Amino acid sequence: MDLPWAFFERTAERVFTPLAMAASAWSPDMVNGPALCGLLAECLDREYGSPEFAPARLTVDLFRPTLRKPLEIATSAARTGRRIVVADAELRQDGHVVARASAVFLRRSEQPPGALWTRSEQPAPPPAALRAGRATHIWGSDAHPSGWSSELGEHQNDSRKRCWQEPVPVVLDETAGPFAAAAIIGESTSLMTNWGTEGVGFINGDLTLALARLPRGKSIGVEADNHIGVDGVSVGTATLFDVDGVFGSCIVTAVANPAAQVDFTRENEAMDDRRKAAAARRGA
Repeated sequence: MDLPWAFFERTAERVFTPLAMAASAWSPDMVNGPALCGLLAECLDREYGSPEFAPARLTVDLFRPTLRKPLEIATSAARTGRRIVVADAELRQDGHVVARASAVFLRRSEQPPGALWTRSEQPAPPPAALRAGRATHIWGSDAHPSGWSSELGEHQNDSRKRCWQEPVPVVLDETAGPFAAAAIIGESTSLMTNWGTEGVGFINGDLTLALARLPRGKSIGVEADNHIGVDGVSVGTATLFDVDGVFGSCIVTAVANPAAQVDFTRENEAMDDRRKAAAARRGA
């Protein structure tokens, strides 16, 4: 039986039930970070986004384990101004807040005059031939002989990582916006920056996504910029890009979790479920 191609199913106006695609790599009974970030971004965007205001920043705090049980969301406006809108959201489960988010929407306008510095080397999508295949996830690292491949385990090394992914829809049978897509793929910053020769031994506790524009196209890329780790605490930064170039940045903090180290050279049940669902969706 094919897995539903979405993270959640809406079971009431503000209640969402996690589906199999929302299973975490840390535990099949927990909800993964991309699913939570995408749900918070999508709900905030639907309630407070508009054609005049661009979603410019999303901060998500993932401070409590979230189980694969129904989640209720509550949102509120912190500020509605002429040039800025700030809104908050909370995800609740069994009477407890398990995650929260704050979003900033800025009024679109014209660019000011003058030239500005930006880094000269910018990330780029995988080769067109590889993107034309059926893979919804393409992984890259500097140490890989070909740079990119569809096999996750081939990139377990100590070099810079990058990925190119088509985001899973947030809610079953509902079309998500590009803000949610950026949040879902942006959460991969934790994987791209905390993944080393022995796998991933850090579990992220937050995400801050900063966007100059919304992503375009079906797939989004994330390339690691830096990893800093001291005394079991890490900071990871990454650049987000699409077929038209760079459009934003992401930063995550994480805490060491070596007892549950995820080794991607071994078969991972949650990842395998996603691959099977993606293949079924594409008619493989």
